[in-house]
Amino acid sequence: MEESPFKGKTGWRRVWNALGYSLAGIRSAYRHEEAFRQELWLSACLVPLALCLPVGWLGRAAMIASVLLVLIVELLNSAIEAAVDRISLAQHDLAKRAKDIGSAAVLLSLLNVVVVWLGACLAHF
Repeated sequence: MEESPFKGKTGWRRVWNALGYSLAGIRSAYRHEEAFRQELWLSACLVPLALCLPVGWLGRAAMIASVLLVLIVELLNSAIEAAVDRISLAQHDLAKRAKDIGSAAVLLSLLNVVVVWLGACLAHF
């Protein structure tokens, strides 16, 4: 099995490389994935709102974490879609299943935002 030449890096060099790859991934997702752009802009509105709402620190943390979870799940979904498309653009039941399951994960993470935000806001009143 062929290993990546970057796997041998250790210490701060590895951390620095990982940061660069992560930022490149975020830039790529923003550039190529409309859903990620929409969710990123939504999070740019919701996170400051969570900081302004009169909820406890635990509720605020849960609200922000739920929003960040949407971005994480969307990134993973986009990665799955890109890998499936790299293998083949032909219609295949397993490719459809992988993409549909990734999409379902994004939907559940968005529903989680609604539940967490309603819970945090209702708990305050």
